[in-house]
Amino acid sequence: MDVLSDVVAVTRTGRPRSAHVRWHAPWGQEFASVPGAAGFQVILQGSCWLLPPDAEPVQLVAGDVVFLPHGSGHALADSPERVVTAPACGPDGHELYDAYASDSVDRSGDGGPVTVVLCGAYQLDPSRAHPLLLTLPDLIHLPAHSGRHPELRSAVQLLAAELENPRLGTDTVVPGLLDALLLYILRIWFDEQPTRGDTTGWAAALNDPPVTAALHAIHRDPAASWTVAKLAAEAGLSRAPFARRFAMLIGQPPLGYLTWWRMTTAARLLRASNAPLRSIAAQVGYTSEFAFANAFKRTHGIAPGAYRRN
Repeated sequence: MDVLSDVVAVTRTGRPRSAHVRWHAPWGQEFASVPGAAGFQVILQGSCWLLPPDAEPVQLVAGDVVFLPHGSGHALADSPERVVTAPACGPDGHELYDAYASDSVDRSGDGGPVTVVLCGAYQLDPSRAHPLLLTLPDLIHLPAHSGRHPELRSAVQLLAAELENPRLGTDTVVPGLLDALLLYILRIWFDEQPTRGDTTGWAAALNDPPVTAALHAIHRDPAASWTVAKLAAEAGLSRAPFARRFAMLIGQPPLGYLTWWRMTTAARLLRASNAPLRSIAAQVGYTSEFAFANAFKRTHGIAPGAYRRN
């Protein structure tokens, strides 16, 4: 798998939630902070205002996408001065898009202009949080631009159609479309980040061909007997310049990231399968179950067997 697909596959857990909501002005809706989740809002029709708690209101129009990677609280309203209502929750206390998961909801006002929003959330596992996601800002706004991001627009249209008119297979189609939406949002954001010679961080790393080549190699085959020299060869650089470049952009040396990714992959395998420890050890590059157990405990603070039982 490529780096971005791997990051999403490891970090996301459970079923994503979504709702197709139609608001009639006047209206205002608060969405409380949801730790361990990433939320999104897509304006399908009309316009509204995004009201962040510590920033100026932002006007949104049809086609705009808002992504909140860390589940930050916010509000939507038909006017920047509107007094918003408390979060709408279901019987289990979750947010509007959880209480009305996979539904089309009509929230009537006084018959004013209509705004249609596709809203939802992804559940993330904080114990497997990838630094790529941790470095994202609290709010990502992708404005609508005619002719730009056609793949994102297509995913939005398909998802909106499934939620507005559920049919046979909708329960299977929607989660796949939500995963595609998440990947498109992240891909676009990383692609659009400005890169300079002195830029560091994951946005710069994913736009740097040598470092990206090494990352893809690690994610493609974490069990391989990687050395700095072998990863440098994948990157097309000599050993020392590659090691400096990787550490500068990623924030840790190549073998440090390799070990972290191996242990993150092992944690996923321990939770998702009943494979014996020796098999999981082999899948992440350890020929000795004892060496694997020691490395896992150094990273996670608990032995693999206890991690699986817990």
